Amino acid sequence: MSKPAGIQEAEKLIAAYHPRLKAFIRKRVTNREDADDMLQEVFYQLLKAIGNTLNPIEKVEAWLYRVARNTIINHGKKKREGEWPACREEEFEEVVIRDFSEALFDDETSPSPETEYLRSLVWTELEQALSELPPEQREIFELTELDGIPVKEIARTTGIGLNTLLSRKHYAVLHLRKRMKDSYYELTGL
Repeated sequence: MSKPAGIQEAEKLIAAYHPRLKAFIRKRVTNREDADDMLQEVFYQLLKAIGNTLNPIEKVEAWLYRVARNTIINHGKKKREGEWPACREEEFEEVVIRDFSEALFDDETSPSPETEYLRSLVWTELEQALSELPPEQREIFELTELDGIPVKEIARTTGIGLNTLLSRKHYAVLHLRKRMKDSYYELTGL
């Protein structure tokens, strides 16, 4: 007796995406058993979705990574209630900055779909956090950090005092650190 077409399709998709999704989840979840449970949940959701003929999955890979990300976030929210990383706050901020910098600016010759997906998520979070800043804080941050223009040059061309510009940038950085740290928790499931 042959298997139904939906089951055969699901088996092919699971075989094709299992290694990459497993790596994607394990990068973000420290506990192997939790990571394996999450992977199983992603494939369970796939089986349910394949059986739903009213809402077929159009872009399977994007759908799988979105379900994986959401599963990690949901697990992290449950776990985070009352838990904090076992490192000093300053060390944790350095980890956040390093991980996000790698996601945003790493020049891989052929990035994996996971890397591209993570990069798009981080850019989206950064753009959202920047949009929350007052215009003058956002402008100085973008000019110095994204465009690479020295603060002294900005002060000279705009006529705004150097200390004023540095103060604006300082407040922008404080806001962005907090916002991106919150995003890091969501994306990593910590």
